Amino acid sequence: MQLDIQYRINQDEKQKIFLRENSYWYKYLNRNSMYYKDFINDMKDKYKLKPSDKINKMMDNINMFKTFLDVLK
Repeated sequence: MQLDIQYRINQDEKQKIFLRENSYWYKYLNRNSMYYKDFINDMKDKYKLKPSDKINKMMDNINMFKTFLDVLK
């Protein structure tokens, strides 16, 4: 694995944890550093860190709060 990829992964705790949980990524990252972008996308998918996931979570929280207020009425 190239040093710049190692440095990026070590700077971000989520990336380190994801790499340890999904060790098959070691093989891909060692073979070609171009897989780093795929690695990041896979991590965001599994940890739900994409903007659409954040919006959905916010909408769920708003709906829960609305339901709670309706119950109090």
